[in-house]
Amino acid sequence: MSEQGNHFYNVYEVFSKKTDKAPFQHQFSLLAPNADMALVMAKENFFRRETVADIWVVKRENIRGLTQSEREMLKRLDKDYRETKGYGYLKKKWRDYNQEQFTEQHIMGGREESR
Repeated sequence: MSEQGNHFYNVYEVFSKKTDKAPFQHQFSLLAPNADMALVMAKENFFRRETVADIWVVKRENIRGLTQSEREMLKRLDKDYRETKGYGYLKKKWRDYNQEQFTEQHIMGGREESR
């Protein structure tokens, strides 16, 4: 492709969702001279093959990703409190509680302190 051809066409990313409640998913990239033509090309591709609820066409240069330093920063953040792996002991606690022998004292009035 010539230098002039590289400036005429832009790369667009196409996202679609199958239903109103479904999330958008990236489908493919395409070359088009403008956003309107990219949308027409995306619709032609999808409406012939499957039904979709919505289509987004975004110019690739308008999508911003994380830089390498930003990705490194995310690795350093401590988010263990958001993960449920720390609650593994609860299953054992519930099992022990359910297997505990209940006496007449437990059923009739709870545990009484020895006097």
